[in-house]
Parts: sequence; C-alpha cells; structure tokens
Amino acid sequence: MKVKIKKGDTVEVISGKLEDKGKRGEVLNVLIKTRRVVVQGVNIHTKHQRQVQTQAGRNIQPGRIKFEAPMDISNVMLVCRTCSKPTRVAVQRDETGAHRVCKQCEAVLD
Repeated sequence: MKVKIKKGDTVEVISGKLEDKGKRGEVLNVLIKTRRVVVQGVNIHTKHQRQVQTQAGRNIQPGRIKFEAPMDISNVMLVCRTCSKPTRVAVQRDETGAHRVCKQCEAVLD
C-alpha cells in the first residue's frame, strides 16, 4: 500500500499521547505493511533488559533501554519545508514522474 510519508521527512504528531502531541521529529523508519512510522524523540518506551550472554561470548548489558516505538501513520502529519506548517499531501504527475506537493503552498516536497 502506498504511503505519502517517507524516511527523512519531518512530521508533527497530531494525535496520541498528550506529552507527544505537537512534537516534531524526523521519520527514522516507515513500516509499510503495518502502516506505522518511527519518529525521532516521540513515543519513547522503556524496556527492562536483563544481562544475556550471546553465543559469540559477548554480554548484553542489563538495565533500562529507552527507544522510539512505532506509532500509527494516521497520528502524524507531514511538515512542509517552505511554509513549515503541517499539511496534507497531494501527488502531481508530469512527464518527469510523480511528485509530492504541499496542499497549502503548492511547493514540491521531493
């Protein structure tokens, strides 16, 4: 399924946790099949890791590990680079190919 948000885009959280709402961050990963995105500095979860010894003889250090968890793609909105506002995205096609376009200022986002 097609998604209009890509890795490296700046997005703003429009719904979800109260402490994350309104935050902006860069998209680190897009999970297309599950329609989820991982945004830098948003949706921070804590995992309690115990010490594990791998087969190579290395030890994984115990403690709390903080990481960005995936969130639904409908909870974020793409931020336009020129007008720096959250915007909906249109796709315009021409002879060179398809381009993502800001709905407010009509700037090309690719």
